[in-house]
Amino acid sequence: MTARPVDLTQLINRRIRDVPDYPKPGVVFKDITPLLADHTAFAAVVDAIVAYYGRGTIDKVAGIEARGFILAAPVAYHFGAGFVPVRKQGKLPAATYAESYDLEYGSETVEIHQDAFSPGEQVLIVDDVLATGGTARATAELVRRTGAEVAGISVLMELGFLHGRDKLDGVDVHALTTV
Repeated sequence: MTARPVDLTQLINRRIRDVPDYPKPGVVFKDITPLLADHTAFAAVVDAIVAYYGRGTIDKVAGIEARGFILAAPVAYHFGAGFVPVRKQGKLPAATYAESYDLEYGSETVEIHQDAFSPGEQVLIVDDVLATGGTARATAELVRRTGAEVAGISVLMELGFLHGRDKLDGVDVHALTTV
């Protein structure tokens, strides 16, 4: 018996739950925990990211705190690449670079260790959602500050109506689904 091909967009969209007014009134939070709990959906997402960029092309995968960690770590494993956490300010123990940005409901600062990447390394940035683009742009700037190159930004879901992609000129942005 042959398994039916899976429509990845439908699989993702059916397993992301909208939570209205979280973390503040007017925001519709995209909860990916149902997707993560479904082995088929989770594996399909990881496989799709790896397939898009191709094995052997990525040296390190940067995962953005916190849900980006969950997606980035297995992607790094499949690439045979290192995983680098991009953390909120004050969470990393060694010398860091920091970048501040605005997001749809406030402002934030992210950091990486200064020695996280080597010059010339190809770095894939992975996160769960691309919204206003502030977090992704700040992370790309951090990667570049080390001398490494941004190979692309891959996200599970893009909130197209917020036009975050517009802040990422010159960067390959790969979204598995757009709403």
